[in-house]
Amino acid sequence: MATSAKPLFRATKAKRKVHPAQTIIGNLPEQRAPEALRDPLDFDPTPWDATAAFLDAEGERMREIGGPVWENACGDGRMARELRRQGFEVYASDIVDRGWPGTVVKGFYDFKQAPIGVKIACTNPPYNEVSARDGHGRWLRHIEDLGLDYAAMLLNWDWIAARQNGMDELHERFPVSRAYVCCWKIDFRGKGCPPQRNAWLVWDRAWKGETVLRRLFRERAHEQQEGLF
Repeated sequence: MATSAKPLFRATKAKRKVHPAQTIIGNLPEQRAPEALRDPLDFDPTPWDATAAFLDAEGERMREIGGPVWENACGDGRMARELRRQGFEVYASDIVDRGWPGTVVKGFYDFKQAPIGVKIACTNPPYNEVSARDGHGRWLRHIEDLGLDYAAMLLNWDWIAARQNGMDELHERFPVSRAYVCCWKIDFRGKGCPPQRNAWLVWDRAWKGETVLRRLFRERAHEQQEGLF
């Protein structure tokens, strides 16, 4: 009988990395260290071209509504910067100050009404607040309660398929007007090989009829930028 090679594989296999927290707490099962620890507030900076591609598709409608655009999870201001670059006045807020000048430090749920003059919200929200599992769609529910005329959110494309925790009823009552599937995978963390497909979803109170599905291309954003120089 041939000798098993398993002991050799076990000896040469790379050992798992231990998360630093385990060395402090002690007596915990060994865990594989993540490539990058998630921000506790689920902050993922939005690359400029994801915003620019969306504005190429929806900017005319947003200008038609008028008024400041509320970036209600502005983070370090990457989306706000692109909005301003394209001529929009921006009202930026977040629960913490990440360095964007003029940020109103206030949690989204602490706004009992929209800021004065604001009819539009556009953001990449913390996924744990808008997801069906963790957030029970809470972020979208608050947008509905605020009575905004228009809201756009950059989300995981799978989000729209969620059904648990009252999402069926929410989608029925407050349906998506237009959905733009991003035809590239957005690399939020700059690590390469992003795992998910994203989409911009729009809720437009003036919209009548069924949800419209459209495709969004990053090339359009880069063509716009090249045209400025």
